[in-house]
Amino acid sequence: MSERTLPYTPGEQAVPAGRPIGEPPRERRLLRAVARWSLIVAVAGGIGIGTHLFVTAQDRTDLPGLATRSDGRWDFPTQRLPALPADAMRPAHPRNPAGIHHADLRDLLVTAPGSAEPDAKLTGDWTPTSAYLAEYAKGDRRELGHKLHEFALRHVASRAWTMPDGTEARVHLLRFPSSGLTDLYRDEGLDFGSTTGASPAHAKETSIDEQWTSRGVPDTTSVYAYEEPAPYGDDGVQTRVAYIVAGDTLGMVVHEKKDGAARVPFHQTVILQTQLLG
Repeated sequence: MSERTLPYTPGEQAVPAGRPIGEPPRERRLLRAVARWSLIVAVAGGIGIGTHLFVTAQDRTDLPGLATRSDGRWDFPTQRLPALPADAMRPAHPRNPAGIHHADLRDLLVTAPGSAEPDAKLTGDWTPTSAYLAEYAKGDRRELGHKLHEFALRHVASRAWTMPDGTEARVHLLRFPSSGLTDLYRDEGLDFGSTTGASPAHAKETSIDEQWTSRGVPDTTSVYAYEEPAPYGDDGVQTRVAYIVAGDTLGMVVHEKKDGAARVPFHQTVILQTQLLG
C-alpha cells in the first residue's frame, strides 16, 4: 500500500457542551461521562454528512490550505500516511476489531510546521512515560502512571516545537494493546468530560472549547478539545489541550502561549493529527 497525503479544511460547526455543577465525586464522574458522550453525539452530528462526504469525495489525496494565511494557519508541510503491509487493516476496518494501528507510531505523529523551531528532546521518537506525565499537575502524575501500567501502555511517541510567535506545541501519542484499553484509560484514568479531568500542569482550570470545529475530522476518531479561560494565571500563559481517541491510540495535543494561544492553529494541528490516526 503506498503513502497517501491527507486533506485539511477548517470548518465552522461549533460543538455545544454542558457543564456539571459541584456534585459528590461519584455523581461528578457520572456527569462527566454524560458530558463526554453528549459531546461525541454533537460532534458526530457535525461530522456525519459534511466531513464524511468531504473525505470520501477527495479520497484523502491532497492537503490544501496549509500555507500561512490571514486566518492564522501555520505552514505545515504535506502530511503523509505511512505505507502498510499488504495484509494489514486500518484501525476502523471491520476485520480489525481491536482498532490496531499497524504503522509505526512515530510515523503517525503530525510533522511540525516549516517555520517551527524543533524541540531538542521531543523529536518525534519514542518518549519516556515521564515526558507525557509532565503535562499534568504533580498531584495527578502518580495516579495516571498507575493507570498507564494497569492498562498496559505499550509505547509513547512525542514531538514538540516552538513557533516564531512564541507558541509552544507538543503532541503525544500513546498506544495501548487494544481500543478497549484505550477507552479504559480515557474513562478511568483521564476521566475528562466538560473539563480535562486530570489537571494540565500549567492551567488552573479548563473548559470545553465551544469554538471547536469538526469538519475535516475522520468519523473513526473522537476529539475532545479544551481551553484555559481568562485570566490565565500568574504567568499569563494560556493552555489549550485536545485529546484524540482513535482505536488503540490516544493522542494529546497541547498549545501554550503567553497572552493567549491562537485557536485556529490549535484546531489545525488537532485536525491534521486526527487524519493521520483515522
